[in-house]
Amino acid sequence: MKKYKILMTYKNTEGLEKLLEHPEIQVDIKPKPSQEELVNLIKGYNGLLIRSEVKVTKDVIEAADTLKVVCRAGTGVDNVDSQAATKKGIIVMNVPGGNTISACEHTIGLILAMMRNIPQAHASLKSGKWEREKFVGNELQGKTLGLIGLGRIGSEVAKRMKLFDMKIIAYDPYVSEDYANQLGVELRSFEEVIKEADIISLHIPKTEETKNLINKDVMAKMKDGICIVNCARGGIVNENDLYEMLKSGKIAAAALDVFEKEPTTSSPLFELDNVIVTPHLGASTEEAQVKIAKEVADMLIDFFVNGMIRNAVNIPSIDKETYKKLAPYITLLEKIGVLQSKLLEGAAKEIYIQYVGPIFQQLNTYILTSAYVKKFLSNFVDIELNYVNAQIVAKERGITIKEIKVAEGREYKEYVSIIVKSAKQENSVSAIVVNENNCRIVEINGMDCDVEPEGKIIVL
Repeated sequence: MKKYKILMTYKNTEGLEKLLEHPEIQVDIKPKPSQEELVNLIKGYNGLLIRSEVKVTKDVIEAADTLKVVCRAGTGVDNVDSQAATKKGIIVMNVPGGNTISACEHTIGLILAMMRNIPQAHASLKSGKWEREKFVGNELQGKTLGLIGLGRIGSEVAKRMKLFDMKIIAYDPYVSEDYANQLGVELRSFEEVIKEADIISLHIPKTEETKNLINKDVMAKMKDGICIVNCARGGIVNENDLYEMLKSGKIAAAALDVFEKEPTTSSPLFELDNVIVTPHLGASTEEAQVKIAKEVADMLIDFFVNGMIRNAVNIPSIDKETYKKLAPYITLLEKIGVLQSKLLEGAAKEIYIQYVGPIFQQLNTYILTSAYVKKFLSNFVDIELNYVNAQIVAKERGITIKEIKVAEGREYKEYVSIIVKSAKQENSVSAIVVNENNCRIVEINGMDCDVEPEGKIIVL
């Protein structure tokens, strides 16, 4: 019997029993190999199982001769060169939901520690001092918690912080009013959240748009004495600006679990008494690791034994022939998703996608819709979106998605038309594929046009 070989780069095997004991799979454990070691080790392996400590670079990908899948036992895949993997036909998978509760609880722990000066008081007493007056804190009751991002982790934080009798406000343009109301959260604009909140907690991904989102200009608009918590991603908060605002007293305190450069043991922020730091421990609980491990075991068995692709972040879960037909439309739908995410005012409530033409009649268009939704939501959710989970996340956020297939078009043989509705407005975009390397936008909000969806587009 042929055995699929998986290289595992960390020691903890709890939760992986099903994978380790499977008769068709062989798992070799080589903890924390260096880049050079991994390049030499990877030959002959069909799967690579990693955590955040190991980087899967282009060199590793190029050295792999039989590698089919890289599985990240966790959420972020920043440590994997997904582009290089995709080019080589290697699937990259992750486990997006296993750390939700752990990250939520760590956030709350930091909020409580920050408000009551617990780490500072602990260090003071252990150094032989009894300084009750120095560490007078603040209650949470009656305060306003501002959440930037109301995805899975942000939602769990909101549920629990309501029990502290706090007012919860949130900015998330991709969450519906109905969903927020169910959580007891009031949706606000970004400007309103940063001005009204007593405590701000971040729960968004790091993208080009969110990098340095919390900078000196934004901090200047906040209440005097505000507190900031970041358990999301390093780089969302400008660390130099935060340092200056903490020193000036504009910001009373900060609690950080993530940093722009990791690992790090040196930062000006570490010198400040009003800063609490932890070394990226959000997902570091025994329970989260076991949940993730069990999911990893099921995913890899499904992949190698049953031919199923789950939680892929770089390619659709379809066969090669179908993918070849759909590839130009996947690219097109992703570009429309980015465009309409910029055009729409307010939180999306409904998405209508019309597929016109014979090519769509025999194909499952779920992957196309997922490609659109993935890009439409990707700039403002707190988890890695992929073709598997994009529509699920949208529905969790109260967005209705409808597909319509029409056999024949009038002006074009085949095209895609998408209408997105919010409480404030609706917008529409129609587009065609000319050939596998050329697509065009032919209508925006009822106006005919002929635009190649590349680079920067100004819509007036």
